[in-house]
Amino acid sequence: MRYPGVRLRAQGDKVLEMPAGTSVAASAHAVSGTDPWPIHAREAEEEGKKCNVCHLPQPFAIPERTALEIVKPAPRAEAQGEGITCASCHLTPEGKIRGPHKVDAPHATLADERMSSSEMCAFCHSMGKRVPGKQTQTYLEWRDDFAAPGLGRQQCQDCHMPRTQRKTAEGADVPVRAVARHLWTGGHSGQRLGSALSLVMLQPQQDRANVELHVINVGAGHSVPTGSNRRAIYLQTRVLDRKGKVLATREWMFAPWYGPRPDDRSFLEEDKKRPDHIAATQADEQGPHEAPVRAGEERVLTWQPELRDGSYVLEANLVYDLNRYNDRTFKEDQREISRFTLPLQVKAGH
Repeated sequence: MRYPGVRLRAQGDKVLEMPAGTSVAASAHAVSGTDPWPIHAREAEEEGKKCNVCHLPQPFAIPERTALEIVKPAPRAEAQGEGITCASCHLTPEGKIRGPHKVDAPHATLADERMSSSEMCAFCHSMGKRVPGKQTQTYLEWRDDFAAPGLGRQQCQDCHMPRTQRKTAEGADVPVRAVARHLWTGGHSGQRLGSALSLVMLQPQQDRANVELHVINVGAGHSVPTGSNRRAIYLQTRVLDRKGKVLATREWMFAPWYGPRPDDRSFLEEDKKRPDHIAATQADEQGPHEAPVRAGEERVLTWQPELRDGSYVLEANLVYDLNRYNDRTFKEDQREISRFTLPLQVKAGH
């Protein structure tokens, strides 16, 4: 896990870093109440509007998979700084402690096999009705793009809570079981990011300068990137000659839509009329971008750099950015996922 400092917007902004003493191995759920980034972003975007109720939810009932619209959870009034605790998922609205196994305990318990299903994640990772490409719809992306067409049987927990064997209660007379590790690795995990996308580069016509880049979502059960519109993946390409000199460059950005429409500078005037105008403007002012790569999708991008005849190398790398809104010269919140090369031979007249 890696929690780099994040800058909100301009180069001169203060870098928002975790409080001293925060474990570098902490899960995103564990630090959801103390991470300065979502707290500050909430205040800066919409004049203190509390949009991060998912960081401090009341106990909830597990929704049905077939629900057309999944509303946000209700926020709890007390202990908001504690963020997502054990009770957030394991405490039912009736006051029982639920888990995937039947157990005897000093308190009321409930065995619910749905604790091991993706529905457990739905309330905080759906945001309304399904709109392909829209931000914060990770659960719906899994349900509609991954599970429904049969791309795999994995639930969210299979990747984000990998299994281990241990007792579910230390010091108690209970069996050792295969249980989920409470890590929730995601955008702060290099291992999780590196397993999501693959890139294939082709020179479809021999001796011609045009190239194809196939970005393939082979490892995620949802779109990439997913979650907040602030998250982005850059595909950065460049052509080098034999001496290593860069002759041409091209970049694509992949990011979720802020609302139920593509982000584009043409919406900037319209954004000023919205109640959430600050956040909407930030999403649109960088201009058009590629929609996220959906589960199982192969996105084909083409590029024809202007090259003379000769031998070249095409380099490409995929970079994950925690906050695409800030100045691009600030790179501390970016992480390179992977890097690829392809030799190019170009002949005169082609």
